[in-house]
Amino acid sequence: MTVTRDLLIGGKETPAVSGRTTADISPFTGAVYATVAAAGPEDVERAVAAADAAFESWAALSPFARRAVFLKAADVLDARAEDIAELMEQEVGATLPWACFNVMLATQILREAAAAVTAPRGEVLTAQEEGTLGLAVREPLGVVAAFAPWNAPVILGVRAVAAPLAAGNTVVLKPSEDAPIACGLLVADVLREAGLPDGVLNVVTNAREDAAAVAEALIADPRVRAVNFTGSTRVGRVIGAHAATRLKPAVLELGGKNSVIVLDDADLDHAVDAAAFGVFMNAGQICMSADRILVHESLADEFTRRFTAKVAALPSGDPADPRTVIGPLVTEDAARRVAALVSDAVGKGATVLTGGGEPDGAVYPATVLTGVTEEMDVYRAEAFGPVCTLAAFADDDQAVALANDTENGLTCGIITENGTHGLRVAHRVHTGIVHVNDQSVGDEPQAPFGGAKASGYGRFGGRWGVEAFSNTRWVTLATRHAHYPF
Repeated sequence: MTVTRDLLIGGKETPAVSGRTTADISPFTGAVYATVAAAGPEDVERAVAAADAAFESWAALSPFARRAVFLKAADVLDARAEDIAELMEQEVGATLPWACFNVMLATQILREAAAAVTAPRGEVLTAQEEGTLGLAVREPLGVVAAFAPWNAPVILGVRAVAAPLAAGNTVVLKPSEDAPIACGLLVADVLREAGLPDGVLNVVTNAREDAAAVAEALIADPRVRAVNFTGSTRVGRVIGAHAATRLKPAVLELGGKNSVIVLDDADLDHAVDAAAFGVFMNAGQICMSADRILVHESLADEFTRRFTAKVAALPSGDPADPRTVIGPLVTEDAARRVAALVSDAVGKGATVLTGGGEPDGAVYPATVLTGVTEEMDVYRAEAFGPVCTLAAFADDDQAVALANDTENGLTCGIITENGTHGLRVAHRVHTGIVHVNDQSVGDEPQAPFGGAKASGYGRFGGRWGVEAFSNTRWVTLATRHAHYPF
């Protein structure tokens, strides 16, 4: 039975003004999983109006009352884990471990947001005038436009709204067309059940062909005071330009071209396991996924043998099968795009160590390439699929040069048994995140999360997320009358 969902505006489920709907396709079966309302700019205006009307009362609500909403939402989300796993399997082809991880981390994000509500929100300043108290006070901005992607839908749907709401803002959320329920409507359902007042979070779903118009209308509305977007660098450039033109602050968490560097003092067993996880979790569809494995030449032959054998044994196919590690990509087009990257590389002289070939629907096998050079598309492009390249390096200088040879700068993993060695290398890698003696995929809700270079700017997580969606005001209180020159 097909699921049917409308927009959420002002606490009410409502169809699009046009009456249009759009299909939400299951990537593994190709069947229609859900039908959702297809919003247009006129629906965006309604959603922003609802968020604007709800702002003053939400911002004024007792911090303890707001905190209670987040704590209850975490419990509600956790209790729905089994249903959410089925939803993610159907909507984005997620395997059970990935779905469970989404629920676990999303509940942690909600609890971290609860803690942020009652955390200190300012500083006492040193005032120049005697008898004057100076304060730096953080206050909410107003309506925030939030964009959530499909690949870690529950994590990133919750992250898109948690910090803005915790800071006292209201939100209009535009979820991905590929996961409108998991990264949008589900998040709203959970928060509504937890007691979030009407209008504080509004959700506008849309057809793919309307995405640009809906996004532009949302950012352009003068009542929207800030933007947050997680997604590709290509789309992020457009979102960032729209926000900048209107002098609106933005947090952009964009694509990666991430490396795992295996230093000469690494434990090989750990390195193989860590690299395989970093590349192939969620079929490589994570912004932090390792596209490139860089191995010291003294370990390269043995690492390559062990790593290739491990990857070749990873089962792919039906996400409902508990043995599956490599589930489908989000669409058949996505699988064909990955296959084209591999084909281009092979045609220009790269070697396939395992995998490759043509996709089976939306499923593409775990693939390892070697001999990749700069003229090949995969050298620069984010794979965002179950593909990685292997390369050897002679020394730290070469490893760092290879890792930094990308316009992106999101994350990096450095595998070593020598912490000081790892930190020396980490300091030279130009990324927003680096994990020493671990792979590239790592996320904790209290940590500052974001990238450098073309991987975006601003930070989600902990106090950094609240700061990103609040404004600092300077407030003074004079305890004595000043003397003026006239």
